[in-house]
Amino acid sequence: MTYCVRASKSIAKCSSGRNPDSFKVIVSSYSHQCACPSEDGRNNNIPIPKSFSDAHFGNLILKTIEEKPWAFASKNWVVSEQLRAVILEPELFIRVLNSIRGCPRVALRFFRWAERQPGFQRSEISFCTILEILVTSNLKPEAYSVMERVISLNLHEIVDVLIYGYVKSDISIKLLNLLLWLYTKKSMVASCLSIFNKMVRNGFLPDVKNCNRILRVLRDRDLVGKAREVYRMMGEFGITPGIVTYNTLLDSFCKEGEVQQALDLLFEMQRRGCTPNDVTYNVLINGLSKKGEFVQAKGLIEEMLNLGLKVSAYTYNPLICGYFRNGMLFEALTLWEEMVNQGVSPTVSTYNTLMYGLCKWGKVTDARQKFGDMLGKNLVPDILSYNTLIYGYCQVGNIREALQLLYELKGTNPHPTIVTYNIIINGLCSWGELEQAKQFKEEMIDRGIVPDVFTYTILANGSFKLGNVQLAKEYFDEMLHKGLEPDHFAYITRMAWELKLGDTSKAFGLQEEMLAKGFPPDIITYNIFVDGLCKLGNLEEAFELLQKMVRDGLMPDHITYTSIIHAHLEIGHFRKARELFDEMLSKGLCPSVVTYTVLIHAHIGEGNLEQAFMYFSEMQEKGVMPNVITYNVLINGLCKLGRMDEAYRRLDEMKIKGITPNKYTYTILVNEKCDLGNWHEALRLYKEMLDNGIQPDSCTHGALFKKLGNDYMLHAVQHLDYILMESEENAGAKT
Repeated sequence: MTYCVRASKSIAKCSSGRNPDSFKVIVSSYSHQCACPSEDGRNNNIPIPKSFSDAHFGNLILKTIEEKPWAFASKNWVVSEQLRAVILEPELFIRVLNSIRGCPRVALRFFRWAERQPGFQRSEISFCTILEILVTSNLKPEAYSVMERVISLNLHEIVDVLIYGYVKSDISIKLLNLLLWLYTKKSMVASCLSIFNKMVRNGFLPDVKNCNRILRVLRDRDLVGKAREVYRMMGEFGITPGIVTYNTLLDSFCKEGEVQQALDLLFEMQRRGCTPNDVTYNVLINGLSKKGEFVQAKGLIEEMLNLGLKVSAYTYNPLICGYFRNGMLFEALTLWEEMVNQGVSPTVSTYNTLMYGLCKWGKVTDARQKFGDMLGKNLVPDILSYNTLIYGYCQVGNIREALQLLYELKGTNPHPTIVTYNIIINGLCSWGELEQAKQFKEEMIDRGIVPDVFTYTILANGSFKLGNVQLAKEYFDEMLHKGLEPDHFAYITRMAWELKLGDTSKAFGLQEEMLAKGFPPDIITYNIFVDGLCKLGNLEEAFELLQKMVRDGLMPDHITYTSIIHAHLEIGHFRKARELFDEMLSKGLCPSVVTYTVLIHAHIGEGNLEQAFMYFSEMQEKGVMPNVITYNVLINGLCKLGRMDEAYRRLDEMKIKGITPNKYTYTILVNEKCDLGNWHEALRLYKEMLDNGIQPDSCTHGALFKKLGNDYMLHAVQHLDYILMESEENAGAKT
């Protein structure tokens, strides 16, 4: 660092041109009214020598540094009583600081030392003085650091000092923009809006980049109304918006679902001669896709291609996700192919979107293929990729493959998370494997992963489904004992229980409690009640609730319709069920695998296999893949009608499609074979079940032994023991 070594010359050339009278007024005002205490709160009464001039003190500072280059570098640096006197008098301190402004780095070092001395009175004026010196000398990083100190000391009235003329206007605008920039970086919403308002109303127009930063802060805080007001004031005071301004505001509107306002703003920016870029289109496509406006979103992609704008994964991902979310598998996969044909490189996020969409609609084999494609492109799957596939396998009942993926995760990075374990535990509970689910809860604790509200709610729900109400309550009690507050998911789970137990008043009471805790009823809440009331046979009450749901601004979805269709099928109203199914289709809602499965189950129950298989074919034509429950329903119906050959063909078909038979599949077949007296085939199925890692339960054993007399029972049990031992040995050899 080069310092000024000729003190007298330096002081002479650094004399300030500021009006001394106005200087005294401002200094006296702010040093008395706005001063902050020193770091230790002391105020030493050291007499100030009247005979020394400002230049004398300035020369003394410069000479001290010339002789001792490390001077003033530390808070504990000891100086003469003359210099100590300077820091106790605000007006003198500022005059001395101005006297060495020609050496700005020296001035900054002296300021930093003085500011931390006992008795120094921090004020907006003192900081404003050093900031002016630094900005005039174009020392931007140093000015940035000092302004950060201003904010940390809450000297926010420096805005008024700058606006009301303490420094020249060209310096004021630079310092005000610097302060505004820092406020935006720290996301200080109130300070951002205050300084912006004061600046524009006093003729200090903020840089458009700072305006954009304010809009970004407001967007991230979901303050779209404030963002709209800032944009209005920009126009009122003549700040010309740029492409970043428009894109940020468009994103704010889309985040709040105000897509029409976003489209209006698009037309406005085009009218003002601001040409949309790829970011503009991507923001709008994302907003339209989330609102379900797929035709407009697809139209914007085509417009981008026609204009020669760059399309990317960020362009296609939202619409692919939207298509999958609404069950439009054909459209989603067609758009994926278009994306690839355009030469767009898919990201990990793209593959995750595809895999989730495929898994959600039962196409887990296809999802696994996409996982392989991702690896083939040297893309590294993240934890969401693994969680999505595990979820998919659990959905179709292929717990074995889900656990294999979990095993792979344990030895790699990323590691399993609380979400991973919750998916596994939920999958096991869904398929009645409560004991194994409990083991995974203990495993996650051993790995340092603390169970959350979801974990306990899933286990409680799994216990309830198996008829163990006491255990379910114990899980909820344990959750509360751990200090975990019930969330939306926990409440709707409890409501579903009470409805299944027939206690509608308690269920509605829980809804009131849920509302008081800040969880307003949503589509899931209404679906729980509609389904529960339908299963209790209260169709009239369910329809009244549907009307209230619509009045609350919520539209029935495919789950709502499935519940009502199922209720009508249960009481034999097949025609009404079909009418509701057609109504569902007319509203653009896509039936799920559950919708088709309840229809298939009802028609098989009536012996109408032709109609059941019509629905089975239709669902696959529409891209809705059957799951293990669908096949179990078909196999059970075929067995009851004595069509065993076709039942076996369906068993082979599901295996080919990657849908693993579960214990219910095998139990159905074992039961039928035993009814037919073919115990050897029943044993073969039992052994196959064990070889596939599927544990039989009491229902399986009950079916296996029900036709055996006492004479054969002991022999059968011994034979089963042998099969079990052989199966365990085979499993051990494989590992």
